[in-house]
Amino acid sequence: MKGFRPGVVPSLVVAVLLPVMVCLGFWQLSRGEQKRVLMDSYAERRVAQPMASVELQETADPAFRPVSLRGQFDADHSILLDNRQHDGKVGVELLQPFLDQETGLWLLVNRGWLPWPDRRTPPVFSTPEQAVNLQAWVYVAPGTTFQLHADPADAPWPRLVTAVEPDKLWAELGRNGYAYQLRQQSGPGAYRTDWPVVAMGPEKHLGYAVQWFAMAAALFGLFLYLGWHNAGRQHGNHHESNQHV
Repeated sequence: MKGFRPGVVPSLVVAVLLPVMVCLGFWQLSRGEQKRVLMDSYAERRVAQPMASVELQETADPAFRPVSLRGQFDADHSILLDNRQHDGKVGVELLQPFLDQETGLWLLVNRGWLPWPDRRTPPVFSTPEQAVNLQAWVYVAPGTTFQLHADPADAPWPRLVTAVEPDKLWAELGRNGYAYQLRQQSGPGAYRTDWPVVAMGPEKHLGYAVQWFAMAAALFGLFLYLGWHNAGRQHGNHHESNQHV
């Protein structure tokens, strides 16, 4: 184009950044749709009839399915999931192995959130000593938790971790255990259990997508303006030089 001269450097910048911004916008839209499907599945399954623990291992897609359990907690191998927040307060989630009486299967039950305001002292919690009836639901993480450092495998109990990996726990303890954690509903031994389905809702992803598309449009608009402006300025300089001649 004769009247369009943006320059080499701006052209290279736009050639690199514009596709990246557009791709990030569509990626956010895709993530938002995934979260919407996840929340629809959660809403549908949570109102279903709770299944017995014996059905757990036979269920191909157990995510969010409610389960009725009877058994006993293992207080000697408690796990504290770090960096959990509720209402702006810092705390941890308490997870403990739970031996199901019906199947003899070990389950990792998340008993809920409890505050931990002073990290100089350990969180305070108690564990029911007798067998209890629980209502819980299966939590399947939507992705791998990002960790700057791996949790130490030989840390003392109760163990402070940044990610929960039931399979590694069962292998360490030499037990036949279920592959996913179960989140307890309100009941015996439960702490705060108003679980968020996802950390970021579909509307947040839509908002981020709009931001990426807006930045891409602004970048392209600036590129067009720079191209026409440079072309006009060069044309003016060329015209003045011809007059002087």
